[in-house]
Amino acid sequence: MARFLVLWKRNPVAPWPRDPEEYLKLQEKMWAGIDHLVKRGEVRDFSYFLDGTSGYTLGEGEATDIFRDVSMLTPFYECEVHEIIPYEKGKETLRALLKAQIGQVHRGD
Repeated sequence: MARFLVLWKRNPVAPWPRDPEEYLKLQEKMWAGIDHLVKRGEVRDFSYFLDGTSGYTLGEGEATDIFRDVSMLTPFYECEVHEIIPYEKGKETLRALLKAQIGQVHRGD
C-alpha cells in the first residue's frame, strides 16, 4: 500500500461562508469527512500548521483513493500530494542504481 504526504492550504478565493454559523456547519461537514477517512485507514495523521490555514495529512492507499479524497476538498482547499518512498526502499533503489552505473563505467558502456 502506498503512502502519501498531502500539504494542504485554505483557498482564500473559495466561496467561504461569511456567517460564523454557516462557516461552522461547513467545517463540521469537512471534519466529519476527515473522521470517516481516519476510520477507513486512509488518513493516518491530519494536522494543522500554526497559521491555522494550512497543514498536512499522511495517508495510505491507492493513488485513486488519495485523488478522490483530496478532490472532496475542492474548491475550499488546495492540495499538493507527494508519494512517500520509505527510507529502506529508497536506499535499496539508489544502491542498485549506483552499482549499475559503476558496472557500466567499468565495462566502458
